[in-house]
Amino acid sequence: MPALIGVNLQLAQDQLQALGSFVLDQTDASTLGRVQVLDSNWQVCGQDPAAGTVVPVETVVVLASVKLDEVCP
Repeated sequence: MPALIGVNLQLAQDQLQALGSFVLDQTDASTLGRVQVLDSNWQVCGQDPAAGTVVPVETVVVLASVKLDEVCP
């Protein structure tokens, strides 16, 4: 699993898909429950599984993010 924290959400998704199309889930790290409509306007604040973890491509990867002009919680 690559390190994705701090990466633009769209680029993080592209990286994961290039590695074999992991199953992706996205959450709003601010806990406001917002939907990431334009992924390129968000930055990754958290990921599960953690960077460096070896997992099969069937693993659901959860990316928690906030808008680019916001600070990660």
